[in-house]
Amino acid sequence: MREELQKKANQLPQLPGVYIMHDAGGEIIYVGKAKKLKNRVSSYFRGEHLPKVAAMVEKVADFEVVVVNSEFEALMLENSLIKRHMPHYNILLKDDKGYPFVRLDGREEYPTFSVVGRIKDDGASYFGPFGGRSTTFAVLSALKKALLLPDCSRRFPRDIGRERPCLNYQMGLCAGYCRPQADAEEYRRSVAQAVMVLSGKSDELKKNLTRQMETAAEELRFEAAARLRDRLRALESLGNRQRVIATAFADTDAVGFFRGGKTGFAVLHYSEGSLAGKDFELMDEPLEEDSEALSRLLLQYYSARGLLPKTVLVPFELEDREDLERALSECAGRSVRIEAPKRGDKAALTETACINAREEVQRATTAAQRRSKTLEWLQKTLDLPTLPRRIEAFDISNTGDFGIVAAMTVFADGKPLKRDYRKFRMKTVDGQDDFASMYEAVSRRFARCVAGDEKFAEVPDLLLIDGGDVHTATAERALAQLGLTLPVFGMVKDDRHRTRALITGEGREIGIVGNQAVFALIGTIQEETHRFAIEYHRTLRAGTINSALNKIPGVGEKRRNDLLKHFKTIKAIRAATVEELSAVIPKNAAQAVYDFYHASEETT
Repeated sequence: MREELQKKANQLPQLPGVYIMHDAGGEIIYVGKAKKLKNRVSSYFRGEHLPKVAAMVEKVADFEVVVVNSEFEALMLENSLIKRHMPHYNILLKDDKGYPFVRLDGREEYPTFSVVGRIKDDGASYFGPFGGRSTTFAVLSALKKALLLPDCSRRFPRDIGRERPCLNYQMGLCAGYCRPQADAEEYRRSVAQAVMVLSGKSDELKKNLTRQMETAAEELRFEAAARLRDRLRALESLGNRQRVIATAFADTDAVGFFRGGKTGFAVLHYSEGSLAGKDFELMDEPLEEDSEALSRLLLQYYSARGLLPKTVLVPFELEDREDLERALSECAGRSVRIEAPKRGDKAALTETACINAREEVQRATTAAQRRSKTLEWLQKTLDLPTLPRRIEAFDISNTGDFGIVAAMTVFADGKPLKRDYRKFRMKTVDGQDDFASMYEAVSRRFARCVAGDEKFAEVPDLLLIDGGDVHTATAERALAQLGLTLPVFGMVKDDRHRTRALITGEGREIGIVGNQAVFALIGTIQEETHRFAIEYHRTLRAGTINSALNKIPGVGEKRRNDLLKHFKTIKAIRAATVEELSAVIPKNAAQAVYDFYHASEETT
């Protein structure tokens, strides 16, 4: 296969273009660009490579190329294909789906602000981006309160005079434009002031308001002067929110890049020489060299933001700097410069950005190393054949008057992998039988695995059971029936309900208290599995209780909720007298509830 791919690559032209690698299933696993397609693509199929590159090449079953007219076209096409296909081996920003913007259609009689995911060519004005959606909503809400603009669901002029002003007006947080006597021109002036803030012109707005306040005071219009003073104070109180807004209007960005197990990409936003904000991304190490990797990250990052600074400072020279400058300038609608300063103040900014990238990588790597070491200790403690990178744990939950459920949690590399959690409602067990329930849950999980169900395909390196030696032996028996052999251990609790030891199906205890890291990991797994089981049990129980009460004539949602709030459980409701029920709901409904449960008892 590799020889065939090499021959195919040798036939490529020495022209710029994009190459697309496919695996055996036809899925796109990597997209790259090249100044000369033949040289670049053929290099993958000869000689030795770094482990990650070698792993990618090993999976390549075929490739295709697109020849373009220039390196710039190759850069743009590569970025477009990476966004569309999100190949596994390409370096990708997690938030490359875009940043939220604030939209305002000034053509409306009462224009309102909204948060949208992308800019459209619809004649409206767009501001931002200002970070994540929650940050953008917080900025917009604070700005509306400062300028006394409505932050409710009412629409104007439709809702003017329909209802009394809401609590925001009473609290002085809104000018009450829903009142018939409200000034529509004042509304538009406030919107215009909000636009100045969102456009990065807060200082200019404050100067204008200060002049207006002083003029009003000189003309003895003290009420107007007081309103302007209050508005100035409100704008000053925006504080950190204004710094968030300033981030969108940074004139210089300093970019940091660091490799060290993981890769860190940091962008520090500077506005008029002051640090206004920071963005950071942590990702796996890329296949590409530093220059190419950073170029790809910059194009992804800024094309998603849409708003660019005048200057982007990078820590080293980029081979495709001119093409990248052109791409970013087209995105910004004006000139954007990329500089790689060697000395002076600008070099100090990129050094600071690289320090930020390094610190984040080292912090994350240190945490990962700690988890890896803990798994090594656990492997040694239990004499496991492989490192327990994937651990699955089972717990059973039940109460006397309700059925049994089981929960399965998954920990991958020492961290919860919640997308792989599973829940089981017992189908073959009657009454309280934890052992039979454990047997059914484990059997069902691994029967799905044996049957080839993709959702259950991955086999754990270690199976943990909440319980003692009998629970553990029961799980082993379930696996044996399916022809499987896995390391299985029970989690034994102390008097404080904390895991004090692990136990085999033969009853041999293995102490873990002496190793705090292992003790903490096993304790976390047991607590999380117990929580998940209890949560599932309560959800089903609440649904069953509601379902039973729904069958009673005269008991609607409100009365059902009142009964549950007062009596807590279905058992207490069933045991209550008509008089006790009547204290919560009307007597005729209370009699219906009493008759329902007592008639049920007579037939059982």
